Amino acid sequence: MKLPKLPAELTDFKPEVGLILGSGLGFFADDRIEVVGRLPYGEIEGFPVSTVPGHAGQFVFGHLDGRRVICMQGRFHFYEGYRMEQLTLPIRMMHKLGVQSLFVTNAAGGINPGYVPGDFMLLHDHINFLGTNPLIGAVVDEGVRFPDMSEVYDKDLRHQIREWARSQGIALQEGIYLATTGPSFETPAEIRAFATLGADAVGMSTVPEAIVARQLGMRVIGISCITNAAAGISSGPLTHEEVAETADRVRHQFADLLAGAIALS
Repeated sequence: MKLPKLPAELTDFKPEVGLILGSGLGFFADDRIEVVGRLPYGEIEGFPVSTVPGHAGQFVFGHLDGRRVICMQGRFHFYEGYRMEQLTLPIRMMHKLGVQSLFVTNAAGGINPGYVPGDFMLLHDHINFLGTNPLIGAVVDEGVRFPDMSEVYDKDLRHQIREWARSQGIALQEGIYLATTGPSFETPAEIRAFATLGADAVGMSTVPEAIVARQLGMRVIGISCITNAAAGISSGPLTHEEVAETADRVRHQFADLLAGAIALS
C-alpha cells in the first residue's frame, strides 16, 4: 500500500519515538506530552479513521523528557473492517518519519490466574491468532521479506524497564500476549485453549503493528493494561465499559510506567 503524502508539520518535527495508545489509554497524550501539534487522521488523504469509542483518532506530537514523540491517540483494528495493510499503515509512516523505537500499548484480558484487573504486563512475546499476517502481499519497498521474530520485543530495553519499575515500586508482570480478531470477547473454552498455548493475556490488537515494526528494524516494546479477567475467569459478563473503567482507575500509574519506559529508549 502506497504511503500517503506525509504532512509537513510531521516531517518538520522529525519524531524519534512512536507510541500507540490502546483502549482507554488515550489520556497519556494529554497528561504527559508537551504537545506541539495535533493532526486528525481524517485530514491525511487516504488514511483510515478510528471508529471505536474511546479512540480519539488523531496523531499527537510533542516532547516527553527531551524526546520527540509522535503518538497515535486511537488505533485501528482488524475487526473494524480494515485490511492489514491499512491498520499497519501508521507504522510504515512513522518509520518514514524517522521513528526508531515503537511503544505499543493495549487493554487486555488476563488469562494468567496470577493477574488481576489493574495489573500491567510487559510483553516478552506474542501469539498471532488473527489468522493472517500483515506482511502477506506484494513485496514492500522497505524492510526484509522474511523478518526474524525470535525477539519481537527488545530484550535489553525490557530489562531496563523492569529494573526501573522495580526501583520505582511499580508492579510489572511480564508475559505472552495473544491476539484475536474480535470484536466479540472470547468464550471460556477459547480462554482455556489459549492458556494451554501459553498465553498470559488476550486482546484484539498490537501484533500486526509489532510485526511490521520489526520488519522495518524498529525497536519494539509492548505494554498491556490488564483491564479485566478473561471469560471463564471473570465473575460476570465482559463489557467494553469495564475495560475503560479499569484503564481510568490506574491511569496515573500507567502514565508513570509508560513515561519512564520511553525515557529509557
